[in-house]
Amino acid sequence: MELLNIEIKAKCNNKDHIRKILEEKKADFKGIDFQTDIYFKCNKGRLKLREGNIEYSFVYYDRENKSGPKKSEVIYYHPLKNTALKAILTSSLGILVTVKKQREIYFIDNIKIHIDKVNNLGSFIEIEAIDESGKIGEVNLRKQCKKYLDLFEIHDEDLINCSYSDMILKL
Repeated sequence: MELLNIEIKAKCNNKDHIRKILEEKKADFKGIDFQTDIYFKCNKGRLKLREGNIEYSFVYYDRENKSGPKKSEVIYYHPLKNTALKAILTSSLGILVTVKKQREIYFIDNIKIHIDKVNNLGSFIEIEAIDESGKIGEVNLRKQCKKYLDLFEIHDEDLINCSYSDMILKL
């Protein structure tokens, strides 16, 4: 499945405030997932296998490293668990880095919100405005992201310009 995604990542120092807003907005809480993201070496973009109980997927994405809302071209594949995919990728490409996190997953319409606690990094929030059909468009996705940035009172100095994998590689 290929989709357009506008997303932000930010430090999260006000989890309870954000949870309260999500509750008021009647967000669909999917649960808490304990995820391991295995990033593989690749020539362009990022390639990862996400192993979780709620989310289990093989993902390729390419996006700019910049603060604030950023465009991400994403391709998802949902393999069966316990296949040889991980072994094939590890043997052929090699592992770049592994990210372990606890993720709270919420949805409001086409907006996916994560509250993450990432091993060795801390707490973060991600907001993803997702266009699966191609009918919403980049401009509207950016407006949606901005709306939630303001609603959650996320400040510019809290915005993160790279992936968790990049942050762990810098440790």
